This record gives sequence, C-alpha cells and structure tokens, in this order.
Amino acid sequence: MDSLDIKILKLLQNNARITASDISSKINLSVPAVSDRLRKLDASGVIEKYTIIINAKKLNRDLTVIMFISLESPKYINKFLDSIQKEDEILECHYLAGDYDYALKIVTENTETLEKILNRIKSLNGVVKTKTTISLSTIKNNYSIMPTEDDC
Repeated sequence: MDSLDIKILKLLQNNARITASDISSKINLSVPAVSDRLRKLDASGVIEKYTIIINAKKLNRDLTVIMFISLESPKYINKFLDSIQKEDEILECHYLAGDYDYALKIVTENTETLEKILNRIKSLNGVVKTKTTISLSTIKNNYSIMPTEDDC
C-alpha cells in the first residue's frame, strides 16, 4: 500500500459510491490504474466491504446506549452471543478485559423499547450484572479507521 492507495481509501470512506473515474480525476491517476488498485485493495482484504450508513434518527431510533454485561461463567458465552446476534438494535458487541465481559452499543426508539431489550438481555442465563449508560449526544462517530501515511 502506498500514498495513492491511502488517498483512494479516504475518498471511498467519504463516499463508497464514488466512481473510478471520479477517483482518477481527484488523484491524477488513470481510470485503469485506479481500477487495478481497487481490485488489489479488495483482494488483499484492506477493503472489507462496501456499505451504506442509515440515519438512525430518520427511522425514529433516537436513543443510543452502551450496556456493560458480566456473565457468571464462560459456559454461557455461546448462548449469550447467539441471543444478541438476533437483536437488530444491538449494533456492536465488544468482548472486554476488566470489570465487565461485554459492552453492547444499542440504538433504539425510546426508553420503552430500551426497557424491553434490557429485560430480554437480563433474563438470559448467565447474565449476573449489567450497567447501562445513555448517550446524550454523539461527538465523534467514525465507522472505520482512517488510513495514514504510516500505513504505507
């Protein structure tokens, strides 16, 4: 990967639908060369996938919370993970070191829908402790890492 690849990745992060032609004009590289670099970035796994970002507020999902969860024992991990995979409003699940085992990012409509999700999670076998924190606003929300020249 070189500085041109970094420029391509930054353009794609801003707009995954940008054409090879538009990238070409922005970084002064031929369209075939841009296409070749895109193929290589895809094949190497640097680009994991192309996606869209849906505005949660436009779908009436106005409440974001982080929920920390402790499990009684590792024997409950698989069923816990299976259960949270089925919850569409759980956007992220992180396995942690420290006081809690997992942190979930939940985006839902309101406190009523949050209560239903929390009750489902708290009723899972093995869940012994939770802590839920409501986000008042989002200051920064990058969906992916930003490549730098150090990545070359």
